[in-house]
Amino acid sequence: MVSTAHKNPNAVDPSSGPGTTGHEWDGIQELNTPLPRWWLWTFYATILWAIGYWVVYPAWPLVSNYTNGLTGWHARSAVVEQIAELQKLRAVSSAKLASVPLEEIEKTPELLSLARAEGRVAFADNCAPCHGAGGAGAKGYPNLNDDDWIWGGTLEQISATITHGARSGDDAGHQGNMMPFGPMLTKAEISDTADYVLSLSGSVPKDTPAVKKGAEIFATNCSACHGEDGKGNQELGARNLTSGIWLYGGDKATIVQTITNGRGGVMPAWSGRLPDTTIKALTVYVHTLGGGQ
Repeated sequence: MVSTAHKNPNAVDPSSGPGTTGHEWDGIQELNTPLPRWWLWTFYATILWAIGYWVVYPAWPLVSNYTNGLTGWHARSAVVEQIAELQKLRAVSSAKLASVPLEEIEKTPELLSLARAEGRVAFADNCAPCHGAGGAGAKGYPNLNDDDWIWGGTLEQISATITHGARSGDDAGHQGNMMPFGPMLTKAEISDTADYVLSLSGSVPKDTPAVKKGAEIFATNCSACHGEDGKGNQELGARNLTSGIWLYGGDKATIVQTITNGRGGVMPAWSGRLPDTTIKALTVYVHTLGGGQ
């Protein structure tokens, strides 16, 4: 590319009309087209707006602080004030919920509406990322709409689960764990056990040789937690294997993986994170989703 600079700056481009800057590249001249006035005035206005914003609102960082601006307005303090106002509005309803036992809330239409309204918001903010917006769950996260509960679906049991969690580090929480059997059983034995587990829910025939072998292995290694009939034990968090409802998946490959490596999902303890009335409202909300016992 050949560049020839500073030719006649007063030259006029014959095609478009504006003058040129005098710069030329390979015969292409640079036009001296001025910016539109409306654009310039808008640009100047944004500069004035920025200067005004710096003066009126907190903007400039200092060594150990920042400028407060003429108004002294802070987004954080505004949010704190809004939360305080909201808490004042909720104080009456929260007091009602706090003074009534869980069982009575569902028997009182007014309190039930209050609990479900507060619980719905708390669920969306804290529980939906794992259990889904409607509580339908996902792989590894229980569906709260059915009647298959790992730790129990009564009001007291749901409250305990929300309050203390599962394997959360809270000593009062649920501690049960699915241990890995990979180091103790051969691959063939794990495969037979998986077939037997599938037969409990009717997914495979019960009279196959693999199922019969798996039944013996199950009785020796798994029945202590899941029960001789495979219907589980909520005190231990052992799943009901006869329901056909699966937490991680009901295909054989997933069951083999579960038996081999074990399972131990964590549910956080919400005690200390949420107010007691919010936990009570959450308990009622979850219990009324459709699967509460």
